[in-house]
Formats: sequence, structure tokens, C-alpha cells
Amino acid sequence: MASPLFHNPNYHSFLILLPLLTLHLLTSTQAKTSQCRTSCGQIPINYPFGIDDGCGSPYYRHILVCSDSGQLELRTPSGRYPVRNVSYTDPHILVYDPFLWNCQDGNNFRPARPFSLDTSTHFRLSPQNDYLFFNCSADDVIMESKPMFCERFPEQCDSTCDTSSYLCRQLPGCSSALHGSSCCSYYPKGSESLRMMLKHCATYTSVYWRNLGITPAYNQVPEYGIRVDFDIPVTTRCLWCQDGTKGGGTCGFDTQTQDFLCLCEKGNVTTYCKDQNGQHNRAVVVAAADLTDIGVGSVTAVSVAGAFVGGAVWYLKRLRAKAPVTHGVQTNDNRLF
Repeated sequence: MASPLFHNPNYHSFLILLPLLTLHLLTSTQAKTSQCRTSCGQIPINYPFGIDDGCGSPYYRHILVCSDSGQLELRTPSGRYPVRNVSYTDPHILVYDPFLWNCQDGNNFRPARPFSLDTSTHFRLSPQNDYLFFNCSADDVIMESKPMFCERFPEQCDSTCDTSSYLCRQLPGCSSALHGSSCCSYYPKGSESLRMMLKHCATYTSVYWRNLGITPAYNQVPEYGIRVDFDIPVTTRCLWCQDGTKGGGTCGFDTQTQDFLCLCEKGNVTTYCKDQNGQHNRAVVVAAADLTDIGVGSVTAVSVAGAFVGGAVWYLKRLRAKAPVTHGVQTNDNRLF
């Protein structure tokens, strides 16, 4: 005698819906488990950075943000700054603060926010930056010609805002933009000293020296912007993961534990993609826990769909074993839905 489940019309409806539900889950999971994005706008995103959680090095997690319009931004304690360029051969990020003084401002000095970096990250302000301060108070800021002042007062040399700076006399792109306003150059030792300077100066701007990549003299030119240097953590596991002969994976990390993961087409492994002993698809448990919060590269669509189908089969078998014998009569005890 056939099981009463087969006489249940809702059971047949469930069997019809099961492939559709699996297809829907497969499609939605594929969208969430695409590979780590390798660019934002025209700027390449390579290791150690990532704009998708779980990609790159955990040291730079949530540091770079790619907006819906394709603008890459750097997040710091002082705000979010548009990124103009990222160099991986000479590791640095070039950011721009629209609140800083520029040539178009002239003598119109707008309030500026002091730029700062999180000291717990692997970022640091480049020594190739120069900071120019405008209309500072002579009563509160030591403004002197630095070469002469340092000869007379060497103990106060580091605290001097240099009025004889080349950049003050030759502002990049607009050497005659200032009319009667004072300018001096000072390199703050930290964000606190920068804030103190802005209490006594009208505003400031940052100029970095861009390397032209040539060997003769004058191989650098000044441009407006803030250069931020960074370190590239090099590990054997990441080199193995990226090795094309070993599968050419993407270096990433577990978003829960921040342990290293190699992100591959077949799932995540702790070694490299072609490692036969690697722990592929180890993140299926995470997907089962919360399918609405699957991280990039965390699990393959096939694995999730397989887990879903397996769970559905297990549920039907359990339901079939417990179904009361009702001889085709549907009651509240054997109702599927």
C-alpha cells in the first residue's frame, strides 16, 4: 500500500516547488559568492587590499570603500577621502582632501579638517609630504626662515614653520595665488600637532613629491594631495595561494576568526587551490547558519544548493516515517503546509 504522503496533494506541490527553490537559492548564492572585485573605477585592487569583506589582508579590513558610483575612498578617523591612485610597486596610496586649500581658493581660506591615520593600522604618512600653513598667528607659531633660525636656535628647529620654503615661493600650479598672505612649511609629528597648528592658522594644504621615474636630477614634481605609505604583508601561504601552478587563488581571510584562507573557484582552503588535502567548502556551516549573510568567496553555490536539497530529503524522510496512516484522509496531523 502506498504511503499516505503520496496521496497528499501538498506533498506533490512540494516536490514540484523543490527544484524551483533550489534554482533560486543557486542563483542568489552565485551572486553573493562571486570572486573578490579587482578594481574600483579605474583603480586596481590587489593584495593586501580588498573592497569585499574576507578579501585581502585582515590588517586592511574595512579600510577601503568602493562607492556605488565607482569612487574608491580611504576611511580614517578624520573622515573618508577620495583615492586618486594606488601603487603596489612603490607601496602608497594617494588621497585628496577637498577641504584643503587649492589654487582656486586664493586668499579665501576655508576651514580644514586635520588629516589623521589610525595608528593601529599598517599605514603611515609619507615623508614625501610637505604641509603649507597660511596666515598663522605670529604670537603662537614660530615662523622663521628655517636655515638661519636653526643655526641660532637648534633646539627649536623642529618646531619652526619655515617661511623660506621653496613651495611657499613656488606654489604648485599657481605661484602668485597668494596676495599679501603669509605661508610657511611645517611637518607635523602627529595628528595632535596638526590640530594645534590649525588652531592658530587660517588653513593648510598638503603637497607631495611625485616621482617621475627618471634617474637624473629634478626627477620629482610637487602636486597637491596626501601620500600614505603602507606595508604589504608577505606570507608563504599567500604566495602559495597566488601561485598559478598551485591553482591561482585569491588571498583572503575568515571573516569570523580572521585566519588565512585561500579563495578558490571550488570554495575556501587553508593552503592552496590544488592541494588535494585542502579543506574545500569548509564554510558551508556558516552558510547554513545564515544564508542572508554569505561573505564574498565564502562558499560555492553548488555546495549551498546541495546542502539545501539534502536537508529537504532528510526532512521528507523524517516526515514520511512519522506520518500517521489515514488512508488518504488529510487531517491536521499529516498536513505538509
